[in-house]
Amino acid sequence: MFLKQMMKENPQLIDAAFALHQEGKILPDTYVIDVDAFLKNAEKIIQKAKERGFKMYFMLKQVGRNPWLAKELIKLGYDGAVVVDFKEAQVMMEHHIPIGNVGHLVQIPGSMVKKVVEAEPEMITVYSKEKIRQIEQAAAELDKIQGIMLRVFDDADMIYSGQTAGFHLKELEDIVRWMGETCPHLVIKGITSFPCYLYDAGKDDVFPTANLGTVKKAWEMVHAMGIQNVLINTPSATCCHTIDKMVEYGGNCGEPGHGLSGTTPMHASHVMEEIPAVVYVSEISHNFDGDAYCFGGGHYRRSHVENALIGREPSTSQWRKVVPPSDESIDYHFGIQGVCPVGDTVVMAFRFQIFVTRSDVALVRGIHSGHMELVGIYDSQGRKKA
Repeated sequence: MFLKQMMKENPQLIDAAFALHQEGKILPDTYVIDVDAFLKNAEKIIQKAKERGFKMYFMLKQVGRNPWLAKELIKLGYDGAVVVDFKEAQVMMEHHIPIGNVGHLVQIPGSMVKKVVEAEPEMITVYSKEKIRQIEQAAAELDKIQGIMLRVFDDADMIYSGQTAGFHLKELEDIVRWMGETCPHLVIKGITSFPCYLYDAGKDDVFPTANLGTVKKAWEMVHAMGIQNVLINTPSATCCHTIDKMVEYGGNCGEPGHGLSGTTPMHASHVMEEIPAVVYVSEISHNFDGDAYCFGGGHYRRSHVENALIGREPSTSQWRKVVPPSDESIDYHFGIQGVCPVGDTVVMAFRFQIFVTRSDVALVRGIHSGHMELVGIYDSQGRKKA
């Protein structure tokens, strides 16, 4: 999906990936992150956000919940991490990373609520009365005031399978009143939904979804009830290109994920302010019935993987078609059209969600200065391995 753009905009990362694998410094099934490009992308995004008065969290599930990168993003001025689930919250809390928002897609389990409240996240997203009660109880026991973000939906909204949740607009006023009457340790600080923006391939740009309209209606409702300074959190596809759109359409809070790595859908076919900063590296395992197979482990079902560079070095590598495993199968291998020498390096660049894989993550800096340094190798959950 991103390999052609990578060859145009960041060929040094491809060179580094070949070298690291051929020198035995990384194993197959490793995502290599160009740290310098990643942080330069992040700096451009936060600078644009500051210019537009836009609050900016960061999301690192895509690159494996990496705590080293999280600390660097905090240094750049990001307001904190958006943790996609309670396991990511554990990683960030363990490394003392400020949490901006937790609970948006996956709520906090009951046994963890007090620990999370104790860590003082700026906001906890909720979509049930039961979870609100648990958070109120924990905040009361800790004598803290906890910020709350309400996830909302309406009948025409889009909700991905596996993410079905939210307070319907029709019940929102009752929820807000009930919180005001029964939850003295909670303060409503935000309204959100997902996805509020999506890339339209036909129009070749990012546009708001119905969900955004719902968030804005919800904001107007709580504002009319006297609740002030509420964030309008409008996630998905956050990058320099979309910040202006988000301000135009009424948001004031974003959370770049793929924007940081230059891998939103628009980055696949456009030169954007951010450059692609992540490649996937494997190795030819064997040949079978006229085709080659490389080691898997990093496949994501929405990857749109198409092609790979295969060889011992970039200058003599071959461009080959990739045949990913079917979605119902375990990705033990990726198929490669045609026979290839066993042991050759395989470099791909596709849409990824590293936290759902069993891949390693190699952080590399100095690629563009000619002084390449392997910062560390982590697993897909942010634990350092080497």
